[in-house]
Amino acid sequence: MALIDAIREQLTRLRVMPSGLVVAVSGGADSVALLLALTKLRPSPLGGRGDGGEGGEPIVIAHLNHCLRGDESDGDEQFVRQLHADLVNLGARSLELAVARIDVAALAAQSGGNLEATARRERYRWLAETALRFNHSRVATGHTADDQAETVLHRLLRGTGLQGLRGIAVRRELQPGIELIRPMLTATRADVLAFLRENDHSYREDRSNADLTYTRNRIRHELLPLLTANYNQSLVSHLGQLAEQASEVFSELERQAGELLQTCELPPAGPLRILDAVKLARASRQMVREALRLLWQREQWSRDGMTFQDWDRAAAVALGELPAVDLPGRISVRRKGSVVQLGSFHIFTV
Repeated sequence: MALIDAIREQLTRLRVMPSGLVVAVSGGADSVALLLALTKLRPSPLGGRGDGGEGGEPIVIAHLNHCLRGDESDGDEQFVRQLHADLVNLGARSLELAVARIDVAALAAQSGGNLEATARRERYRWLAETALRFNHSRVATGHTADDQAETVLHRLLRGTGLQGLRGIAVRRELQPGIELIRPMLTATRADVLAFLRENDHSYREDRSNADLTYTRNRIRHELLPLLTANYNQSLVSHLGQLAEQASEVFSELERQAGELLQTCELPPAGPLRILDAVKLARASRQMVREALRLLWQREQWSRDGMTFQDWDRAAAVALGELPAVDLPGRISVRRKGSVVQLGSFHIFTV
């Protein structure tokens, strides 16, 4: 089975066992296939493989009802509850269930935040909490190679740099001690559907995924199939390889930029962050931009609306080409003699 092989190879690369995981299960094809494949891959009580044996730590099926689609959302929740019951009845052991409901629309309205961003934040927060509750250190999601290709294309269309070309990370930290992994990132959606057909297993369809008013859906249903059919049948694989290579290169760039930031940072002046402009000037422009991005990230300054041009203007101040710039998120960068000052607008205007 192509899907089983892809997941096994990815878990081996990640050095992760197919047990002791919190598996995010929406009820859709990808997450259902991931769960079923993991129950087949995990060790059996007799030391062999699969079919829901008791070997290893429990797998936790985790479903968060965002309460965004009324009866459809409730139907997804019921499907996942029944999926857990069916697997247990078929003999699957060490299989736990965690379900919660969060009114994401109400939370977004209260905070004035974007609905999609709020749903994503709450989902990963809850998954991390679930992992802690079950004493697990990893959460697995069912993102596929097609999701990776769509993400890279989406970011290219919006305008992105090397960081954006990394696409979806195969692993990242959710919070200290909790890691998010994507064991299906090298498997295609076709692999997923073939696996479910072979196992005669149903799944839920989210009708919002077919709404072509969303750019992401147009990329999925129109652009990617068009490019694949008329230009390169291996496009999904090639975009995945591009993301992997970009991730490797960017990781090294980020490491070097972190060292530059540590070398150049001076004691703060109250709320202002201070950098040594002389030392910054010895680094490449690219490295300066990345060091500034790391500073933004550490200080939790908003990066919403920050474009390549904005990061380059900030670097221009650091390199002595501009005296000052005001940036999205109400952050200012000022050159004062041999130092660069960074902070909020109001600090400079008081």
